[in-house]
Amino acid sequence: MKLWLLRHGEAEARASSDEQRELTAAGRAAVLRSAEQLHCSGLQRLLTSPYVRARQTAALVQQQLAWAGDVSVCKWATPDGEPERALAELERLGVEELLLVTHNPFVGELAGWLLHGHRQAPVPMGTASLLCLEAPLPLAGGFDLVSRFDG
Repeated sequence: MKLWLLRHGEAEARASSDEQRELTAAGRAAVLRSAEQLHCSGLQRLLTSPYVRARQTAALVQQQLAWAGDVSVCKWATPDGEPERALAELERLGVEELLLVTHNPFVGELAGWLLHGHRQAPVPMGTASLLCLEAPLPLAGGFDLVSRFDG
């Protein structure tokens, strides 16, 4: 499995709720730079958090790649998501290559857990940061870091 993890772009500081925060102009530009790294990928699925800034990030990636497939909204991909649930959901999809757009601290915890097999070493990720992880089997601690791009 090849798993691309993208943290959403920079978002406005305030909104009616955290879930409603939108991307800033700088955030949109950084997401487009990160999306360029995906042009040679073989993405089969594009997944996103339900939060506005993540859905906007996924839409920019979809546009940049001319992605014809659907973007799936995943309720479990929020800032307080659980890595164990995420891996179970990703494995259930049965695809070889996918992108997940999500948030800190979840994205760093998920990456650290997939790379090291424990949650004591989350991977620091700034906004619009993109990681590519790969594993022959989707197991915690069984993934390798293939590439990193810091928006």
